[in-house]
Amino acid sequence: MSLKTAVPDAPAPRLKKPSWKDPRLLLGLLLVLASVAGVSALVASQDQTTQVLAASHEIPVGSVLEEDDFDVVQVSLGGLVGTYVSAADSFPENAVAGTIIRPGELLSRADLVQAGDLDRKPLGLDVQAPLPSGIRAGDRVDVWASLPDGQNGYAEPRRLLTAAEISELSVNESVIAGADATRLLVLVEDEDLPALLGALSNQAKIAVVPNPAAR
Repeated sequence: MSLKTAVPDAPAPRLKKPSWKDPRLLLGLLLVLASVAGVSALVASQDQTTQVLAASHEIPVGSVLEEDDFDVVQVSLGGLVGTYVSAADSFPENAVAGTIIRPGELLSRADLVQAGDLDRKPLGLDVQAPLPSGIRAGDRVDVWASLPDGQNGYAEPRRLLTAAEISELSVNESVIAGADATRLLVLVEDEDLPALLGALSNQAKIAVVPNPAAR
């Protein structure tokens, strides 16, 4: 019988402690540091807030803007800081609202215009017919007028304005307009004013029809 010579087992490899000079360790450390720095920068940017002005009530187009019309609010605007009026700025003088500013909306610099620069003028209309439920300032309406025909009636109505924007509306309880009349302020371009003013001066009956497609 032949004897087999036993081969000694190879020694198990021993784990080495990572060295600070190991490029893989240095790369991992750099990645961790970069991630922490990025998160810190993001949190810091989100914490940067600015005091700006927000409307305390609804402001119709053409209204002269006063500082009392606004509250100071703290908001984070990021890159839009220059878009809105800061509470630290001097309040603009002789400025009017170029568009409807609703309660809570921030005052944009684009909302500020001079009265002479408005391309539409608010004109008051008294409407006897009930308005549709839910209609409000900012909605668009077509304005129709029926002139008296001289025989205690009215002629066929004509559309004088298409998609006119409502600037303001309220119930008018005057004796002249009637208790059920609604007073509308609609924004009228200069070229449309003569026809509408002529109809009003001739005691035309005014009706408005919502024009939601013009939004």
